[in-house]
Amino acid sequence: MNDDADQQHLAEANPGYASGQLARALRTALTHDDPDTRRRAGERQRAWRSVLAGMANGLLTIGSRTPVRDLPAWVTPEVLRGGFATGAPSAGGPLTEYEAEAARRAGVPPDRQALFAYWLTEDGLAQLGELLDGGRYEVTVPEEAALLTVAWLARAGETDAAVALVEELAPFAGRLRFTPRPAARPLPDAGTLHRRTVAEAGASLARRRPSAAVETQREALTVWQPFGDELLAHWLETADAGHPARVLTRAPDTAWRGRGTELLRRYRDLAGRHTYCTKHRSAKENLGILRGALEETVAGRELDARRLGLLRHAVTSMVRRRGLPGSPRLTALRREQATQAALPSHHALAQLVLRRLSGLDQRAGVAEVAPLVADVSEEEARETGLPTGARVPPAVRRPVEAALSAPLGTLVERGIVPSAEVLAELVPQLVAATTAQAYPDLALRTLAAAHHRAFASRRSLLLLNLQRQVRAEELPWVRAVAGQRADSEAGAVSAVALRQLGELAVQAFPGTILPNPLIRELSVLARRAELGAPLVEELAADIFMGTFSPKFLAAARIAAELLGGGSLYERYYAVDYRAVRNLAIVEAGEALTTSYGARTSPGFAKLCVERAEAGSPRSRRGAGSVAANGKVIEQAQILTTHNLATLVHRAGVDPEAGWADLARRAFATVCRLTGRVHNNPRPLSTIKDVAYAWRQLVFYLSLCTPGERARTLGRLAHEPALHPGHVAGRLAPALTGLYQVAEGGRADEGTGRMLLGWTTDRHWLHPNPTSERS
Repeated sequence: MNDDADQQHLAEANPGYASGQLARALRTALTHDDPDTRRRAGERQRAWRSVLAGMANGLLTIGSRTPVRDLPAWVTPEVLRGGFATGAPSAGGPLTEYEAEAARRAGVPPDRQALFAYWLTEDGLAQLGELLDGGRYEVTVPEEAALLTVAWLARAGETDAAVALVEELAPFAGRLRFTPRPAARPLPDAGTLHRRTVAEAGASLARRRPSAAVETQREALTVWQPFGDELLAHWLETADAGHPARVLTRAPDTAWRGRGTELLRRYRDLAGRHTYCTKHRSAKENLGILRGALEETVAGRELDARRLGLLRHAVTSMVRRRGLPGSPRLTALRREQATQAALPSHHALAQLVLRRLSGLDQRAGVAEVAPLVADVSEEEARETGLPTGARVPPAVRRPVEAALSAPLGTLVERGIVPSAEVLAELVPQLVAATTAQAYPDLALRTLAAAHHRAFASRRSLLLLNLQRQVRAEELPWVRAVAGQRADSEAGAVSAVALRQLGELAVQAFPGTILPNPLIRELSVLARRAELGAPLVEELAADIFMGTFSPKFLAAARIAAELLGGGSLYERYYAVDYRAVRNLAIVEAGEALTTSYGARTSPGFAKLCVERAEAGSPRSRRGAGSVAANGKVIEQAQILTTHNLATLVHRAGVDPEAGWADLARRAFATVCRLTGRVHNNPRPLSTIKDVAYAWRQLVFYLSLCTPGERARTLGRLAHEPALHPGHVAGRLAPALTGLYQVAEGGRADEGTGRMLLGWTTDRHWLHPNPTSERS
C-alpha cells in the first residue's frame, strides 16, 4: 500500500463535535438559572475554546496518544467529554497552596523549577523520605508520585535509576508538579471502600436549600391561617346573631375598631417577617377581602354595596368550609395542621447531620451510618430547636449512606453501588492494593497503591487508528521501580482478585455489559496474573476504523473453547466456532502491522463484516455509517461474548448464585429496558442495551445444565406478564426464536426473530405492538 493510499485510511477528529460542545456550554453559561451551573458552564466554554484553538493552530492532534505538541505520552492531559484534550496538563496550572507553602519553608522562589531543584537537595530528599515512611500524602494525578519515587530510589541505593528519572523529568520541571499534597493522616485500609468521602457527603448536604414550597406551606399553616381565623372572629362580632351573612348589620363600636387597628398592625408586622406566602396580599382572596374591609372600616369609611357583598360572601364561605372559630371542627383541623407544620424541614435535618459529620476524617468514609442518621436526641433538640425523636428522611440519609466504608460486596448488597459504572469507580481502590503487593518494601507499596488510584482517574483520550491508551507501565517513575517487583507471588494474588471482582460484577449486574473503565482495571489484574485472559473494550461506532486488534480474535478463540460444540449460544447466534479456532491458528503470529504501527486481525474483521451483512438487504445507509459500524462491532461482541467467556474460562468466574439465577435476572433487565422503548421517539440506545442484556441471557443459559435450562426457559414465558402489556408483545418474537433454538431449530424461523441491537433499517422492536395501538 503506498503512502498516499494509507493516509486515506487514517481517521481525523472532526472539530464539529468540539464546536457543538462549545455552543452547548455557552448557552448554559448565559441562560441557566443556577449561578454555580453557569460558572461551571463558563469553565467548560473556555476549555472547549482552547480545544478548537489548539486544533486550528496545530498545538493539538486530537486522536493521538500524544495529543499536545511538545508533551510526551506519559504527561496526563486535561481531557474533556469525548476524549478531547484541551492542551493543558492536569499537573500544570498555577502553584497550589501546598507548593507555595513548601517554597516558603524552603526559602526558594515560588515557582516549580526552583521547587524541583530544592526537592533534590539533601533536605528536600529527607522531607520526601518522611512522606514516604508516614504515608501522609495524597496523589491526585500520576505525576505527583514522581519525586517520591526519586527519593525512594536514592535511599535504596538505586542511584543510576534515580538520576535517569530526574533527567527525564527535568525538561518539564517548570510546568508540572511532581510532589503530592501532604495529608493529616494516612489513607484508610484498602480492604474497605467508600463511594463518597465524608467531605463529599457533607458538601451534598450543605447544598440542600430550604424548599420554597414546603416553607410556603409551613408559613400558611402556622401564620396566615391562624391570623385569618382571628380576622374572621373579629368580623363575626358585627354579625346579627353571629350569622355570617349578616356581618356589619350591627355598627362597630370604638372597642371593636381599636381591636381592629391592633389586628392591622400585627398584619403589617407578620407580612414583613414572613415572605413565602403571597396570597394574603391579593384583594381577591378571602384574607385580602377581610383585611381590606377592616382597613376601610377602622378608617371611618363606610363600605359600598359591592365591598360589603364581597365581605359577607368571604365570611360565609370561610365558615362553611372550616367551621366557626373556636368550634370543635376548626379546632381539630388547626391542631392537625400545627402538628404537620411542626415537622422539621429536610434542610434543618440536613444541617443537623452535617454537624454530626463535622468531627470525622473528611478524606475517609464512615464506618457506621446509623449513628449519623439517628433520630434527633434530647440534647440536639435543646441545641437546635428540632423536635426530639424527629426522623432523618431518606433524602438526607442517602448522601451519608454513600459514604459507608465497607467491603465492596457489602456496598453492592446494600445498593450503594447501583450499577456497573459505579462499580468501576470503586474497583481501582482494590486493584491498587492488589497490584501494589508486588513490591516488598512497605513505603514503595503504599506509593504504588496511591499512584494506581490516581492513574485510574486519568481520563481516556479519543484515540484513532487502533492506538491504545497509555498504560501505567509506560510512565517513567513506574518503569524506574519495575525491577523491584516480586511478580510471582503477586500474580497469584492478582488472579484471585480478578476472579472475585469478575464474579461480583457478573453476579451484581447480570444484564449489563462490563463498562470500559472496569475492563481496564480487570485487564491490569489479568496482565499481572499472566492468565492469557484478553479483555476487550466496547468500541465507539462513530470512530470505528473497520478492523480489530489481535486480542479480539484471541478472546473469540477462548469463547470457542468454552461454547463450541453445539452450545445454545453457538446455535442461537449461528456462530461457527470451529472456524473461529482455525482462523486463530492461521493468524497466530501473523497479525498485520499497519503503517501507523498498530497490529490488526484482518481475518477477524472480515468475519465480523460478513456476519453483519449476512441476510441484510442493501440499506440506504451503507458501509462506513455509524449504524453499519455498530453492526460490525456487535458481531465482534457476539463472537467474543464481550469478556464473559474469558472471565469464566480463563479467570475461573463461577457465581455462587448459579447461571440459571443470572439468566432469570438478565431477562428481568431485558423486560425492564424493553418497557422504555414504548412511545420513545429515540429508542435506539435503549434497544442496544436490550440486545446486550439478551446476549448475556443466552450466554448464561448456555452454561446451565440441560435441566436448569429447560426450567429457566419455562419461567421466562411468564416474566413479561409482570411488566406492561406492550413488553410481552415486543419480546414475543425474540422468545419464540430462543425457544426454537432450544428445540433444535433456528432463531429466525417463522415468527421467531434473533434479537440484535444494531440495524441500518428500522428495528423490529421499535414499533408499538399492534394490540397496543389506539
